[in-house]
Amino acid sequence: MRGYFLVLASSAAVLTACASVAKPIDAPTSTGARLVSSASSSFVAALPYEQLPSELSLEYFSKMPLKGTGLTLVAVLDNNASYTRHHIEYWSNGLLISGILNIPKGEGPFPLLLLNHGYIAPSVYTNGRGLKREQDYLARQGFAVLHSDYRGHAFSDESPDERKVYDAGLEYSMDVINAINAVKESTLPIDTEHIGMMGHSMGGGVTLNILTAYPDLIDAAVLYAPVHSDAYENFNRWRRERDEDDQTVIVMGQDRTQHPELWDRLSSLTHLSQIQTPVLLFQGTSDDDVPLEWSDFLDQKLTEFGKEHTYVVYENEEHEFGPEWSDFMRKIADFYRQSFADSQPKIL
Repeated sequence: MRGYFLVLASSAAVLTACASVAKPIDAPTSTGARLVSSASSSFVAALPYEQLPSELSLEYFSKMPLKGTGLTLVAVLDNNASYTRHHIEYWSNGLLISGILNIPKGEGPFPLLLLNHGYIAPSVYTNGRGLKREQDYLARQGFAVLHSDYRGHAFSDESPDERKVYDAGLEYSMDVINAINAVKESTLPIDTEHIGMMGHSMGGGVTLNILTAYPDLIDAAVLYAPVHSDAYENFNRWRRERDEDDQTVIVMGQDRTQHPELWDRLSSLTHLSQIQTPVLLFQGTSDDDVPLEWSDFLDQKLTEFGKEHTYVVYENEEHEFGPEWSDFMRKIADFYRQSFADSQPKIL
């Protein structure tokens, strides 16, 4: 059994803080909705699943036991000629996570796309908010689209983490992978041998976490104005001023030079060489949230490592694309189709 304590150590800084002990996972109970799972009651209660990473590092995250199960179609939110939109719930290492799932009309199975939204304050976030245009477009193109709300958002359980230390989206990354695991054990008409992912802004960071820690999981990835692959750059731009209770500077230091090894462990930048997935990267030149230079930097690094990727820059586009949005989406749909055609079916 793994210990459930955070230990971040260097020659100058050591923090030991109690992390939440993962409770044994019990079989989920239905909330009155139809449960579409073939194995929702097959948990091994004796095996613990951590509900947050005990160590803030991509390497630790890559080795965590992850259990996603009990996918439930809670309610129909829309039923149009092309697809049905469902409010869903599933279990992620014992936490109940909400989201939406668009399932195209027809026999299927339909390739699965995971859409990872950017930062929206949990106080105003609602079920399925973020990337709604993209959810609709891709479902109309014949893809099953799952959009996790992440823990602490909409109807999801709150995070049990009381450490107040920036984790670069590792907990959200757990919930996204567990969404895939929950779909895999369901009886839905979804093709889990071909899986794509799209991440916008902070969701781009979540996507990079998954691409580097679990390089065999995804067949094609779209990064849409993603945050920096260096966790420190993201913390310094946003998190430092957002949360008065944040303990990150106490643990990691006032700047990256004090304890670079701690930031390296937490950054997908350190592990970009692990990526095996073709990547389509988009950025607008008028983005006031994510600087153009950040995507330029990522493009340079992916090129240095010889990674298969395409970088598309739209002049005058902002953080959420407007005039070029239709071209943007056509490129994405074509990219997924080509990548799925070229990929080898997974052995499940």
